[in-house]
Amino acid sequence: MGRMRSGAATPLARLALTLSLVLAPALLAMRPAAAAEDCLLVTDLDSGRVLAKQGLCAARHPPNSTFKVVLALMGYDAGILKSDSKPVYEPPPGADLEREVTRGPQTPRSWMKNSVVWYSEVLAAELGGERMAHYLKAFTYGNENMGGVKGDAEPGKRYWISSSLVISPREQIDFLRRMLKGQLPVSADAVDETIRIMAIDEQPAGWLTFGKTGSGFGRFPDGRIDRSRPFGWFVGFARKDGHTAVFVRYTSLDMASPESLGLVARRQTLAALVPVLSAQAP
Repeated sequence: MGRMRSGAATPLARLALTLSLVLAPALLAMRPAAAAEDCLLVTDLDSGRVLAKQGLCAARHPPNSTFKVVLALMGYDAGILKSDSKPVYEPPPGADLEREVTRGPQTPRSWMKNSVVWYSEVLAAELGGERMAHYLKAFTYGNENMGGVKGDAEPGKRYWISSSLVISPREQIDFLRRMLKGQLPVSADAVDETIRIMAIDEQPAGWLTFGKTGSGFGRFPDGRIDRSRPFGWFVGFARKDGHTAVFVRYTSLDMASPESLGLVARRQTLAALVPVLSAQAP
């Protein structure tokens, strides 16, 4: 076998360079902010083989709105959620209606697409704490902690939002892989319906893509939200010709961001997936 020429890049090295070129500009543009922690991880569904990895992926963080995937599985399995259009919930008194898309009645599909927090709260109330605790334990989801933290107005009500429940990017990948492989203790219909409402319009490299963003903030020692420490997630998977790649992106900054970091994570992930998925296509 001939010796590789000095300076010739391997496919993996070229991919790593491409990822660094895709992900670095957004972070550099926000300097002097620095990424407190940063992870991109893409794996093959069937084998678990790592297709791309950048950054640190082992530390746990609150899932925030990526937890809607878990809530959807619970809701469909329990028979509370019926389809992508039912039930229709109305905003309860005191609901957070700051964003226009969260106002008015919402369906499971619009809940997932518009990331409607109050719909999650209504669904969580319908499920009840005991049933949710059972599901979390059965899913082995993160630290399974529903207790809330100091500073929560109602500890336990929104335990997934910058609160006690935390999960690592690696664990997010593992959870999604188990969901897609039918290894979670929920019905096949619950998985199918959850996948249905996770579909997004973008198709990097021609792959059908499903995902959910999540955005949030750290906390001060006294429990108050610290908007100078934002973080963002984008988790999901992409499918083409019988192949499935599972991905997670987590990013955080040490100063306030003018844009939701969940949206930043989504944009960066979709760009980074193009070379990764192109290399996998048959």
